[in-house]
Amino acid sequence: MTACPCGRTNAKGQTLALNSCCGPNHLSQNAPDAESLMRSRYSAFVLGDVPYLLATWHSSQRPATLALEATGKWLGLEIKQHRSTGEHTAEVEFVARFRVGGKAVRQHERSRFVREDGRWLYVDGDEL
Repeated sequence: MTACPCGRTNAKGQTLALNSCCGPNHLSQNAPDAESLMRSRYSAFVLGDVPYLLATWHSSQRPATLALEATGKWLGLEIKQHRSTGEHTAEVEFVARFRVGGKAVRQHERSRFVREDGRWLYVDGDEL
């Protein structure tokens, strides 16, 4: 079993497998809610899945290209809060930890998401 990089656990506290957690979202590009999309995007960063990251980024904010830090190592994700802000909008506050060039980095962000045509998309976020 390959553990899901997002760190989601089951009721017994065991980390879920990638193929039963974020993996299906990577295949369908259709997460069931904003938190699941946030988790699957984190997992995509860990796995280097640039096409998924671009496909799940709202067109109003999506960069033309995305280059990931090749020497970076992702260390973990903590979801602080997930809340609906409207019928088709939500926010997810998270802390992602990673190491680049031997330096530990902590990214604390409140991300905004929108649901269009039944698909959740990442719009943007504010550093906290």
